[in-house]
Amino acid sequence: MSQPPDLAERDPAAGAPAGGNRVPVPPTPMWNSRFIEVDGIRTHYLEAGDGPPLVLLHSGEYGGCAEFSWEYILPGLAEHHRVIAPDWLGFGKTDKIHDFGGKRARMLSHMRRFLAVMAIDRADFLGNSMGATWLTQEVAANPARLPADRIVVISGAGFVPDNEYRRKTLEFDCTMESMSGLVSALFVDDVWHTDTEYVRRRYEMSIAPGAWESVAAARFKSPLIPARSDFGQPDTTVYENLKVPTLLIAGLEDRLREPGYARVLAERIPDSRLVEIPDCGHCANIERPERVLTAVQEFFAERNPK
Repeated sequence: MSQPPDLAERDPAAGAPAGGNRVPVPPTPMWNSRFIEVDGIRTHYLEAGDGPPLVLLHSGEYGGCAEFSWEYILPGLAEHHRVIAPDWLGFGKTDKIHDFGGKRARMLSHMRRFLAVMAIDRADFLGNSMGATWLTQEVAANPARLPADRIVVISGAGFVPDNEYRRKTLEFDCTMESMSGLVSALFVDDVWHTDTEYVRRRYEMSIAPGAWESVAAARFKSPLIPARSDFGQPDTTVYENLKVPTLLIAGLEDRLREPGYARVLAERIPDSRLVEIPDCGHCANIERPERVLTAVQEFFAERNPK
């Protein structure tokens, strides 16, 4: 198995991550970067490997995209799967289109059409943050809309609090300082938001034409609509309806979730397994890729699709 770099090894004296003030270098990209037209929408995706299809659904912060979410674990996953990692509508290199009548519904509709155009009838799915939350909600509400054999949920689903760290992800003002603050909300280790080169990569993606507008547009509200945050709201998902094997992965130091949230989910999802990772924040797929790869591959080996 390809071993991605991990920050788990630390200097016992200083408590600093191996590598000083630089994030780990991702494995050499072994994927193809491709575009396909989906109902007139130019859609970007990464693809690698052979075998049963595995679809990766990335997170939804400013500058979020498939490459940033999966660059550390995609090569390892591709050893046993045909991995397809699309950029959501409005994110990455996919067209920057926003539906003011229903952002979430349009993004999910586009994702379903992408899978149809790619002739993916069934697949395993792995999501992080927004991608994981929408994945669980879709499969629980109507499995036919997103035909999943098995799902992996990294820091997704459950109640999403509206706290100071969440506001750091929402208040990005197109400055490097603000992007550094956003990144600091995602990870435990300071190296991620102090490595200027890493922050700049995310910053450049976030200020691409239409990128900021596409994410920010979700908070443009008519004066006729009562003010309401998407966060801090009750979670009404019926997780008991998830009938597919489910792996939950949670960082124990996730600043964007409440402590113990994943244990509550694991109790409600019938066929689930929970892996909690210490010294890890909201994006274990980036901050602790080695642990995530091991957990995912063990899960797939143990749980056969129903």
